[in-house]
Amino acid sequence: MAKRVHQVWKGNNIFFVGGRLIFGPDARSLLVTLLLLIVPVIIFCVFVARHLRHEFSSYNAGYAIMIVAILFTIHVLVLLLFTSARDPGIVPRNLHPPEEEFRYDTSASVEVGGRQTPSLQFPRTKEVMVNGLPVRVKYCDTCMLYRPPRCSHCSICNNCVERFDHHCPWVGQCIGMRNYRFFFFFVSSATLLCIYVFSICALYIKILMDDHHGTVWKALKESPAAVVLMVYCFISLWFVGGLTGFHLYLISTNQTTYENFRYRADNRINVYDRGCLNNFFEVFCTEVKPSKNNFRALVQDEPQRPPMPTTRDSETEDVGGDDRRMKVEDDLDIGGDLLKISQRHNIEDIEADIRSRGSDGGPHHNLSEADSVLGSDRRNPNPNNQSDTRHSSWGRSGSWEIANEGSFSTPKEGYQ
Repeated sequence: MAKRVHQVWKGNNIFFVGGRLIFGPDARSLLVTLLLLIVPVIIFCVFVARHLRHEFSSYNAGYAIMIVAILFTIHVLVLLLFTSARDPGIVPRNLHPPEEEFRYDTSASVEVGGRQTPSLQFPRTKEVMVNGLPVRVKYCDTCMLYRPPRCSHCSICNNCVERFDHHCPWVGQCIGMRNYRFFFFFVSSATLLCIYVFSICALYIKILMDDHHGTVWKALKESPAAVVLMVYCFISLWFVGGLTGFHLYLISTNQTTYENFRYRADNRINVYDRGCLNNFFEVFCTEVKPSKNNFRALVQDEPQRPPMPTTRDSETEDVGGDDRRMKVEDDLDIGGDLLKISQRHNIEDIEADIRSRGSDGGPHHNLSEADSVLGSDRRNPNPNNQSDTRHSSWGRSGSWEIANEGSFSTPKEGYQ
């Protein structure tokens, strides 16, 4: 059965609902974020907003405080889901390196088998034009592609992400081109929620002071939950509020967190800065590009391509080819020797038969026939007949003696 893309995904992502939701490998930290959002709002609704239902002249005003807190919390949770459960802009991996970028360097050639073999070179960087200025992009060995401008490889998710900003452990996902807008809305909305809860708690303490005609200390003792919520919101504001202000600065200058921290000391020209208004328009008013990955698609089997030849492989192939050729030549020599020995053994039988016939007074023309057969053997075109016989398997057990007239004597047996 064919598998789907999310089932054979090479990154470290975690998928849910059949590949419809994609999270980072640290998605469990998302539970902590949910608790930090939901638990304070529940405490606020139970111990603060519930007591303010009838504290205003308009009967519905007190209920509005609780309804606004609940709806605003749901809004923040939806933004959190949009940030952490969608493709941040992952660039699909290549199955093979881009062949058009390979080139042969003849100056760095290696001599193999008596000939010059050029070495295979692969450029690690190349330049592309962005807004009329050259930008150097790097090659990613993991994804086997040249990263687009502003793209970086996340070591946590093990993916190349377009317009990579950072990997946020609080949302358990990379922040990139396709979810940066939702990340900013999430952080800024969480900041407004902290301000809202802090303000209503302060208002509730003020109402307690007026009702009991007491001091601040007595009001704090009357509602300790409001005090805890005010402290919690004040601390959280330093985090989410500071993060909101920092990203407002990044958006106004069209930078990413990664670019700001890495290239701050290089004094590089920001080729992506188009002016403050255009930068905000680019982030908030442009259409979010569709994902380049279809995680629910079926995996298509691709035939295996032969690997690119390298200098070492060519050298090994040449050496192996020479060994194979030498082996074949040796086998042919041994086969020829065995054939010659077999022929000589047959000629010896013929000569013995002729001599027996001659002793019986047979016609003499048979001798001439044997001489013609022996003469054909003496006219063997191989001049190294003796050396060939020495390399044969028969030569290991016995030897042949060749007379000056070309006749053959009996073999000296090597086996006793």
